[in-house]
Amino acid sequence: MSRKTTPELKGRAARLARLLPTGSARGQAARAPFVLLVVVLLGGGLIGLLVLNSALSEGSFQLDDLKQHTKELTDEEQALQRDIDAYSAPQALQRRARELGMVPGGDPAFLGPDGKVKGSPSPAPAAATPLVLAPEALTATSAGPSAATPSPYTEPSAPAVPASPTAAATPTPTTTDGR
Repeated sequence: MSRKTTPELKGRAARLARLLPTGSARGQAARAPFVLLVVVLLGGGLIGLLVLNSALSEGSFQLDDLKQHTKELTDEEQALQRDIDAYSAPQALQRRARELGMVPGGDPAFLGPDGKVKGSPSPAPAAATPLVLAPEALTATSAGPSAATPSPYTEPSAPAVPASPTAAATPTPTTTDGR
């Protein structure tokens, strides 16, 4: 019984061995394009990851900038809202109205749906002196006391109120159905 150094293949393995190339130089030459392809794919993947990572970092910085800008705008909005609240407070409105020479109104009168006046109106009390000077008065005081110009402001007089509320000429509303 003699044994050979190369085992003999049988069946399916023998057919498979015939399909594959047998030379070692031929195997090296066939591997070169595959290795080159794998290296190119790995390099391309790494470069792609680098570009993706850079884009994500840039997006993160932009997001931080936008969040900071949003915070600044929110702070500004809150400051403006505080200013609006301060100016619309009743005490502030009353103070500004007095600075402009306004006075509280008198008793109001209302006009009913039938055209009759309800209530008895009264004029607003007159202000003793105006709190705001006219522009002409400001230029006169800056020029000196010798160039005093009279202010166009005059004390409001009481409006003429009719003796009877029905004496006022108010049209009576009519409807389309004849009532």
